[in-house]
Amino acid sequence: MIAGVDEAGRGPLAGPVVAAAVVLCKPCPAGLGDSKALSPQVRAKLDRAIRARCAYGIGVVEVEAIDRLNIFGATMLAMTLAMERLCEALGLEDCEALIDGHLTPAGRNAGWRWPARAIVKGDARERCIGAASIIAKEHRDRLMREAAARHPHYGWDRNAGYGTPEHLAALREHGPSPLHRRSFAPVAQMEMFA
Repeated sequence: MIAGVDEAGRGPLAGPVVAAAVVLCKPCPAGLGDSKALSPQVRAKLDRAIRARCAYGIGVVEVEAIDRLNIFGATMLAMTLAMERLCEALGLEDCEALIDGHLTPAGRNAGWRWPARAIVKGDARERCIGAASIIAKEHRDRLMREAAARHPHYGWDRNAGYGTPEHLAALREHGPSPLHRRSFAPVAQMEMFA
């Protein structure tokens, strides 16, 4: 079994980092690729198709852990959790992981136990990584839309927690919320001068 693994949410100022691990089904949904290159409508449609037909696991690491571990450590943890959940869904451990990026969690997270290979721009080169990219982004975007209902000032339903001018202006006006990453410079600077 070969699983594609990717993450969403390394760069935002608020919200969790989310990873997904996907083993593709046959027939594989058409049009898989880098989630950032797809329209929201196409991405949502593919997310539904992947979830309905393929095996997947999702790992979510919340803001407190991001601030404690740093974003790299939190991303490695999210990928490990996603693989654990995928293996639980499959009922087996014998998976190899193809990871989008330069590095894998092997040796970087104590819970990682699968053979892994990093592939730069893997979400555009390997369909299973593209599927993981779609699942991770759609899941995280849903979480941020839910968070926007509780914290409407920051526009997270539109910016997903990224440091857009709208988000930064709201951060200056209202200060950080409990979902802001205090270890990220713009948020930390706001707290210093509050």
